[in-house]
Amino acid sequence: MENFYESMYQLVVETSTNLPKDVRRAIAQAKLKESAGTRSAMSLATIANNIKMADDNISPICQDTGLPTFKIKVPVGANQIEMTKDIKRAIEQATKDGKLRPNSVDSITGGNSGDNLGEGTPVIKFEQWENDYIDARLILKGGGCENKNIQYSLPCELEGLGKAGRDLDGIRKCVMHSVYQAQGQGCSAGFIGVGIGGDRTSGYELAKNQLFRRVDDVNEREELRQLEEYVMEHANELGIGTMGFGGETTLLGCKVGVINRIPASFFVSVAYNCWAYRRLGVLINPESGSINEWLYQDGDDIDFSQGEVAVTEEQAADIREVVLEAPITEEKIRELKVGDVVRINGMMYTGRDAIHKYLSENDSPVDLNGQIIYHCGPVMLKDEDGNYHVKAAGPTTSIREEPYQGDIMKRFGIRAVIGKGGMGPKTLKALGEHGGVYLNAIGGAAQYYADCIKSVEGVDLMQFGIPEAMWHLKVEGFTAVVTMDSHGNSLHADVDKSSLEKLENFKEPVFK
Repeated sequence: MENFYESMYQLVVETSTNLPKDVRRAIAQAKLKESAGTRSAMSLATIANNIKMADDNISPICQDTGLPTFKIKVPVGANQIEMTKDIKRAIEQATKDGKLRPNSVDSITGGNSGDNLGEGTPVIKFEQWENDYIDARLILKGGGCENKNIQYSLPCELEGLGKAGRDLDGIRKCVMHSVYQAQGQGCSAGFIGVGIGGDRTSGYELAKNQLFRRVDDVNEREELRQLEEYVMEHANELGIGTMGFGGETTLLGCKVGVINRIPASFFVSVAYNCWAYRRLGVLINPESGSINEWLYQDGDDIDFSQGEVAVTEEQAADIREVVLEAPITEEKIRELKVGDVVRINGMMYTGRDAIHKYLSENDSPVDLNGQIIYHCGPVMLKDEDGNYHVKAAGPTTSIREEPYQGDIMKRFGIRAVIGKGGMGPKTLKALGEHGGVYLNAIGGAAQYYADCIKSVEGVDLMQFGIPEAMWHLKVEGFTAVVTMDSHGNSLHADVDKSSLEKLENFKEPVFK
């Protein structure tokens, strides 16, 4: 199969940069449901713009290109050893070309392999079948949504829903709770795959396998079809909305599968996927290795401008916009309130998990007094002259930094933090004490934000690898929303509270 390597390279690049048409249709429908002028409508407009920019630039839709997971069905006799070598070579080349972020990290040392290869990465699952062609599918599932996967062991008690028993209603409660607990941290609006039964390992694998189904397919098993339809109707009544900002659309797809279990165990496993639902597939000629057909890409192209609702002058007047440029004073920060839209010009510094741990124990390599920290692990590409260029740069989930954030802000004088999904009570308290603010950027909008970054001015702590280094970025028109202010207000806490109250409406039995 002399062309198999090239086919796998194309699959990797297309999956990272070209959102499937069935996913685009779901996002376009959600966009039409949101009222003009709301934070969710603004977020969906940014998402739609980001999708187009990724198409035009042939660059990653989201900077977190996740853990590549291949699911491949092959005819009897196919050489899986050689296919594995070609897949790894394709992953390595796509990483060099800036289509994937180097994400493979040694779990003990923290060292980044730099090429997305290592023990357990990428994941490749082969299955033999009797058809005379190869079916190769790939999903790129980032850490933000992966961290919102959840597994339930029935019977159990669920917040807001009470007891979930070993029946279809218990399963229903688990699925509804899984959507509630994800909030905006999984880059909603999202998709979920649900696995019923199995053991803890096979249940999660079944859940992830559901994400390879088409968004618009219909479950062949009647009770599962009913469950999927119920969840799609009622999960959107929770009011979590895009990015957790509140709104009409929280869930874009729900797919449920079932396998047998042993009598003592009853697991319900949920694989949550963000709106940047990057999975594609190809049918391949087993003799030449060439692509015969692309999967998930049938149907008309999606025009996201169709049905665009203009914002009225009255709605525009309700949106307060503030321009920030570091160094920022405490007085300027305390003027900001939840709901304000912030546009940033000037410098900001990236910092993720490794940086926050480092700053908790060491001095900063740069003066951070009055500065902005961006929770971001960008995709960077070095040119022939040794200069770095940003290929993708959306926010990562901020809650991981909760143990460090407040203390670091106070210690170094940081005034603003940008991320997604919000932070907890420790950070909220520190914002009030210190005079700080949390800004929520649009998760997954890696091309939109990369376009706002005008230059890379420097980098520190490269020993942590490209995603975890401290990048010095000069930005222009970088837009985010104040969701936690210095007056004790948190949009994330408010949406969590209101959605929990709405979740309690689904306690009563539905299925008989």
